[in-house]
Amino acid sequence: MTQTDFKLRSVAFEAFGPSIVSSIGHGAVLPVLALQARHLGAGVETAALVVALLSVGQLVTSLPAGAVVARVGERKMLMLCGFFDCVAMLVAWQATSVVLLAAAVVLSGATWTGFLLARQGFLIEAVPPSHRARAMSTLGASHRVGLFIGPLIGAGVIAWQGLASVFVLAAVMSLSAATMAGLMRDLGHESRAEQRAGGHASVSSVLLAHRHTLLTLGVAVIVIGASRSIRGTLLPLWADHVGMSGSETSLVFAVAAAVDILFFFPGGWLMDHRGRAVVAVPVVLAVALGSLVLPLATSEPAVLAVAVLIAAGNGLGSGIVMTIGADTAPAVGRSQFLGGWRLCGDIGATSGPLLISAVTAVAPLAVASLVFGAATLAGTGWVGFWTRRLDRSRNAEDGLSRR
Repeated sequence: MTQTDFKLRSVAFEAFGPSIVSSIGHGAVLPVLALQARHLGAGVETAALVVALLSVGQLVTSLPAGAVVARVGERKMLMLCGFFDCVAMLVAWQATSVVLLAAAVVLSGATWTGFLLARQGFLIEAVPPSHRARAMSTLGASHRVGLFIGPLIGAGVIAWQGLASVFVLAAVMSLSAATMAGLMRDLGHESRAEQRAGGHASVSSVLLAHRHTLLTLGVAVIVIGASRSIRGTLLPLWADHVGMSGSETSLVFAVAAAVDILFFFPGGWLMDHRGRAVVAVPVVLAVALGSLVLPLATSEPAVLAVAVLIAAGNGLGSGIVMTIGADTAPAVGRSQFLGGWRLCGDIGATSGPLLISAVTAVAPLAVASLVFGAATLAGTGWVGFWTRRLDRSRNAEDGLSRR
């Protein structure tokens, strides 16, 4: 099949099905995780820390997950991650203390890293470079579909069985995603056999060989990851601050997720035809502006407006981190490199909630929002500079390949 003949629908079930199902559970849990911590007796700063632990779990397992994927493959990794995430969600459901909830959150974050690495690796194998950004954008959108459906279902489950019941929903979705993953092809088995015969490259050697990329574009990914973390930390805490209930917060997240989804296709098309910078910058800029105006949002419609602004920028950049990672990943040691790439995103996702937790420990939540907005605004320049350099490099390589 040529690049022109390729259609994304030919890999739709394998590439996007498990992501949608698993993300429904994550979408149900994300808006209420801080609220559940508060319900178990945590203060605002501790609740923010519990949410941050989701990213900490991702952070500490990014590099090991890359090494594991290189050896067992994408399909088996997806099955393992789905099973262990199911266990984590059941533990969270039965948690009677903040400590037990936090432990479950760390385990869930760890499984999510492996899940995302396996999804990205499968698409690199299955999709030609001409459709890469649209494929990664659609993968990002499949996660957002789950984030849209999950809060809607979660709101009903909360009204029916209480706040903790959303963790049961998440457990069922994770187990279902693992079952679906068992039906997909194992496309990377030949390349894994070749690397096994030649000896697997160590994670450290791969990252050292590509340190310039990780210290430039990788830092841009840290900024993007930090900006996106606002959805699970600052927005729910601010909603609680202005008196919104768990169901109301879930509905706000659902509307924002719908807006997010609307922008994924134009974002993927722009990345394939106009480069990566044109969507990377709006992701960070929208969050910066949203954070700076959030202290003015003292009603549910105002909180919704800020959430929609952030969702519009984030949706446009659906798949941007995975796309840039695929652009820069080497053929040999790809999974190990992607583990390091994922680590950059996880550092960003962890640093955002930790910054908010640190500021709220000594200042009001509104101050944390302003500090976060100012830091994100400063990071916009770095993201724009290095993604534009990537675009110029890719254009030069395309020009040489056509000669």
